[in-house]
Amino acid sequence: MCLGIPGQIVALHDEQQKLAVVDVGGVRRTVNIACIVDEQHPPSACLGEWVLVHVGFAMSRIDPEEARRTIALLTEIGEVQAEVQAMRTSGDA
Repeated sequence: MCLGIPGQIVALHDEQQKLAVVDVGGVRRTVNIACIVDEQHPPSACLGEWVLVHVGFAMSRIDPEEARRTIALLTEIGEVQAEVQAMRTSGDA
């Protein structure tokens, strides 16, 4: 399964190479934004936008509410996984 993680574009790293800095949960990474830019939507228009990031690429733009819901769901999944792992390692089964 491929998973896109929501991140917000906070800076342009290299407009010509279509690289931007994305903040994903407080971690900043440079990603390629070639998939989300065109003549009508240049790199400079991407600042502040929320995107789905997968393997170093911003795959699509998403609205802030969708980003919030996705982050909440991913957090919940992480918490459930931590609980399941704790149950596995408790040895009380």
